[in-house]
Amino acid sequence: MAAIKFRLKSQVIALARAYRQLVRSIRPRVTQRQSLQPASPSLQALTAAALALPGLMMTSPNVAAQDNEATFQYGYYDEGKRRLFGNNNKLDPIHVDTLNTTGSINLFDRVKFGFNYVQDTWSGATPVATATRGFMSNLVSGASSHVNTGYNYVDKNFNRLEEVYNETTGEVRYVKNKQDQQLVHMMTSASPETRKQADFKLGYEWNEAALDLGGGVSVEPDYNSSFVNSNGRWDFNQKLTTLNLGLSYTNSSVNAQRDPNASGYVDYSSQSAPGTGLKDPITGERQDWSTHLGLSQVLNKNAVLDGSFSYTRSTGFLENPYKTSTFIFKDPVALDYLGVPGVYNAEIINVLENRPNVRNQFTWDMRYTQYVNPLNAALHFDYRFFHDNWGINAHTFDAAWDQPVGHGWTVTPRVRYYSQDAADFYQPIFYFNEVKPTRKFGRIDFNKLPISNFSSDQRLSGYGALSGGVTVSKQFAKGISVNAGFEYYTHQGALKLGGGGEGNYADFNYYMINAALNVNLSALSFAGSGDSSHSEHHDHSQHSSHAPAGVMFDHMIGKAGGIMTGYRYMYGRQAGDMLHGVNPVSDKTIANNACGKGKCELAPAYMDMHMHMLDLMYAPTDWLNLMLMPQFMDMDMSLRTLKGVSPVDEHHHDTGGVGDTGMYALFKIFNNPGHHLHTALGFSAPTGDVGIMLRPGGHHGGPGGFIHYGMQLGSGTWDFKPSITYTGQQNKWSWGAQLNGTLRMEDRNASGFAFGDIFQSTAWGSYNLLNWLSTSVRAVYTEQGKVRGGFNGIHPTDGSVDFAKNYGGHYWDVGFGINASIPSGELAGNRFSFEWLEPVEDKVNGYQLEREGALSATWSYAF
Repeated sequence: MAAIKFRLKSQVIALARAYRQLVRSIRPRVTQRQSLQPASPSLQALTAAALALPGLMMTSPNVAAQDNEATFQYGYYDEGKRRLFGNNNKLDPIHVDTLNTTGSINLFDRVKFGFNYVQDTWSGATPVATATRGFMSNLVSGASSHVNTGYNYVDKNFNRLEEVYNETTGEVRYVKNKQDQQLVHMMTSASPETRKQADFKLGYEWNEAALDLGGGVSVEPDYNSSFVNSNGRWDFNQKLTTLNLGLSYTNSSVNAQRDPNASGYVDYSSQSAPGTGLKDPITGERQDWSTHLGLSQVLNKNAVLDGSFSYTRSTGFLENPYKTSTFIFKDPVALDYLGVPGVYNAEIINVLENRPNVRNQFTWDMRYTQYVNPLNAALHFDYRFFHDNWGINAHTFDAAWDQPVGHGWTVTPRVRYYSQDAADFYQPIFYFNEVKPTRKFGRIDFNKLPISNFSSDQRLSGYGALSGGVTVSKQFAKGISVNAGFEYYTHQGALKLGGGGEGNYADFNYYMINAALNVNLSALSFAGSGDSSHSEHHDHSQHSSHAPAGVMFDHMIGKAGGIMTGYRYMYGRQAGDMLHGVNPVSDKTIANNACGKGKCELAPAYMDMHMHMLDLMYAPTDWLNLMLMPQFMDMDMSLRTLKGVSPVDEHHHDTGGVGDTGMYALFKIFNNPGHHLHTALGFSAPTGDVGIMLRPGGHHGGPGGFIHYGMQLGSGTWDFKPSITYTGQQNKWSWGAQLNGTLRMEDRNASGFAFGDIFQSTAWGSYNLLNWLSTSVRAVYTEQGKVRGGFNGIHPTDGSVDFAKNYGGHYWDVGFGINASIPSGELAGNRFSFEWLEPVEDKVNGYQLEREGALSATWSYAF
């Protein structure tokens, strides 16, 4: 926020113009908070009121106000447990890990390219239905209770009556228990799932106007979207007034799997065509059109006012396929024949929700930003009103205070209040004073119900929410900034404006934390261009002295006080034949031998691993570098049924989140002209989760428990990671070699196992095609030991990946790479490298899927 300083000696109009541009860059991007799509719980958890639809988050295009920059951000969401009033619930609440990478680059003088990548992985329990406590059943130890469908006795007000029989007198009484009338959520959980969204935009700017065109995709196991959008900006009134217009279109498809555990108490017929099996997925299509009109006005040198209007029309499948409603049908005739007047027979069923197939949404925003000169601070105040044809009216009040505190530090406290009315078709439970209308096979006849739309999704209820948080940021020299934030949120029916909110059974809290690194590439280049030491600082950062992209700890910063920042992406894939040693094996051999004393039913069809790493390096002296390397992991695996065994459901598993964190020290041994030798000593801290669980029943009806060893996010042990690296260079040729290893410092992790130790040796050669471009060839040998121990809890035992003996081995690879170091222009000094690693031979322990290859890509900048 230090960039918001105004210099009073400047002209008033010039100050106002500059301030407006600065406000654009610092103002939090405002997106629609209302329900736009039936997304998966990962998106549900991260929005205050509803579902954020990819592609509809339109912001004002501002090509000129943005420099070449890259931002890496991590966020963690953790939800508190729900109030279940004594009902069984040992399921963990929802938590979400999110990785967000954005960047913008000037392609030409007036053309800018921007990209954005978001990945979030969620797991945990979420409400899917609501019923009174008396209508809930505790059947599975360690799992949540569910709605006890079937017949129950009730009184005229639908209160459950408990049948009490006196063996002495033979009298039967029907008793109402007050505690049974308490509303409570039915909770359910799922195995981890991952959503990935990638989008881009291409912008062009004129002197007083700008235009962006963009698009992207969002992919989940059960929900896919593709979208296009455009945004335009026009400045007039001496650039004191700005008009913005945005348009977008999104096409989405739902492919939701039915809950295998719910087949006994959920009636799926509302989403089942005649002849459709209950195991078939629930499918649907939807379209969303959206437009946004905004006006920004500089009021004076210290204040800016913004207003906007947005309209979104959604059509098609707007339901959440995992939300159900509880129907209670009371026979209007009392059971007087039993001699007990006032007792009624009621049938309880759970059905999938049914929302209207059209939704029109209107949003009005007003934002005011005031610079407070005596405190060198800025006040932001936002108000938003939302209305739709579903009957929801919502108000949002948002205030933030940006306060620079010196030395590049800024503290930003923030408070937000939100309130909404319930949708017209929302009820926690639906009561019918009639016998259930039926059609063929006893299924409910929805055409004969007195209502056509219904939902018990609590996000459509009336409630209020209050949240507060703080962000702390630090601006370093030469365009590097970091920030960290925390926000706490409470959702309560009692906080609704005017009262009448949902009961306290629906109250819950959550918190979010995030951390981000922003690198202004233009500022780095500008700072370096005027510094005589800049070229010295990059002496050992040129492409010719760097190893291929897949080699880590390959170079050092050669000057005391130097800093390097970088990003590293690694992708690996296993697919093809199953191997035993070096030989392909048949499904029959796998079935009889890969699962210990039992018989295997499943084997992996493929497994993909994605790893995102930040490289942060500092040189306190010219012979010592300190390095921090946080990681974010993402893995997915598909399992297939082995031939010759009883067919079972095939499965797809996703995991993702923070991996282990590396901390290293690099020591220079010698650095002569043409030759360099250094060693790295470090540790890997077990920050990656090794207790990721499958949901009970999700593994073709299995008990759930630990997901496969290779799908956990870290090692779970403290690991020692030494390496020694030699590099040489002469004319256009360079070469190098490295030995490295991973030594597990503990015999067991918290989940009962330890991965095997790793030893790796590699050597490479490189040739300069140009003074800024080189290619490389590399040979790699890797040896990894077997997994020691085993899971200390329940886990599947029907697939080869479930057994510790089927991990590790000996691997030979050859790599082909390309390295580029930008020599001039705004991106001067930035280094990019890519390498493809092709497997030559696998000699695996036990039974494993062969490898198809690995890709490494890096970016780095030292200054």
